Amino acid sequence: MEKQNTNHKASDKIRLNKYLAECGVCSRRDADHLIDTGVVAVNGRPAQMGSRVDDNDEITVRGKKIGRQNDKKVLAYYKPVGVTCTERDKYASKKITDSLKYPIRLTYAGRLDKDSEGLLLMTNDGDLINAMMRGANGHEKEYVVKVNREITPEFLEKLQNGVFLKDLEVTTRPCKVEYAGKYSFHIILTQGVNRQIRRMCQTFQYEVKSLKRIRVMNIGLEKLKPGEYYEVTGEQKAKLYEAAKVEEKQW
Repeated sequence: MEKQNTNHKASDKIRLNKYLAECGVCSRRDADHLIDTGVVAVNGRPAQMGSRVDDNDEITVRGKKIGRQNDKKVLAYYKPVGVTCTERDKYASKKITDSLKYPIRLTYAGRLDKDSEGLLLMTNDGDLINAMMRGANGHEKEYVVKVNREITPEFLEKLQNGVFLKDLEVTTRPCKVEYAGKYSFHIILTQGVNRQIRRMCQTFQYEVKSLKRIRVMNIGLEKLKPGEYYEVTGEQKAKLYEAAKVEEKQW
């Protein structure tokens, strides 16, 4: 990737983990891990935690040059079942990078597990990724869930009130749940516990047979089919940034 022409001064240097996030490489937390494992270099030298950089520095991740994109892209992508939200796991049979082909590098803002399908937001804006991955921000995510046996009002009420997940020692936040059929329901979450819906159902001896995410904040799956995407633009994009409390920057 070619380095962008900018007017940044030396005083504009920022922490390396923030720079990596702004390049869309990953979240700041994951950037710290990359730096710590020694795969990031600044001007040919292994990066140090807390390093400060700007666009005049040559930064590489696993030997590949990176730089901030002038244009911040957001895609609404329909992740098919069987695709793993990873870029590096050698054991994954099909990675997100194998499934989604796009001219510039994009990273997912919030995961979907391999057995789930539906809406995945992909972007090169690290600040947006960082904001959306903070559970404390309470961003809504809506799902359609099908289970292996008949749904009861008591089951839905228990899900709605919050569920203690024994293996994680976490109680889920109260959420919105709506009956959708004999074996299906809609659920809106505002947190991102690992495999949360599956764990919640399992607590009451229900097995999830299919799980589809249909909305993230103001972005819907619309009429996408598995493997398809559309670009989020205009007012829809502006509302997403506003809800995430992130300024849409152009470099």
